Amino acid sequence: MKKILCLMFMIALTTSCKKEVVIEIDKSNEPLKIGTWNLENGDSGPIFTGDVENQKIWVDYIKAHNIRDLDKIAEINSDEWEGYAPNGLTIKGNKAHIEFLDNWFKTSSPKWNIRWMIANSGEDENGEMTQWLTTANDLTDVDEQGNEIIEHHVHDVQFENGKIKKIYVYSRSKAQE
Repeated sequence: MKKILCLMFMIALTTSCKKEVVIEIDKSNEPLKIGTWNLENGDSGPIFTGDVENQKIWVDYIKAHNIRDLDKIAEINSDEWEGYAPNGLTIKGNKAHIEFLDNWFKTSSPKWNIRWMIANSGEDENGEMTQWLTTANDLTDVDEQGNEIIEHHVHDVQFENGKIKKIYVYSRSKAQE
């Protein structure tokens, strides 16, 4: 009898300790807000999750740079392409970008390695949703003395209709140990 009472007590104790967990999942089609950005007019707006399909475009773009495929790069660029380098250089237009790369590739051997990517989106000053990809990439090149150099870059890349429209590049040299 003691064994039966003990067994019943253990069953009662075990079943009373179970807690039902209810997880609510937001099934709305609203994009998830992940941050805030400051617009050029001084206002601020929300940053939302973006189109992750842009990551594939960026991977193809970097591959084209690494194999010096200027035709593929030009195909991925929009005609209104703009680039802003960390040294203050600004390049505007697809043709100007390809000419710049052609000259650079003839005198140097840069290679890029993608470290991470975050797709995001936000409304611009006109209230239009813009698609962006923020991505970290390591650039390996050779300096004038033939020494390998590595720079860590963050690119903010704007996409429009599946093409790259604008790139802001932020750079830091590899830390010296």
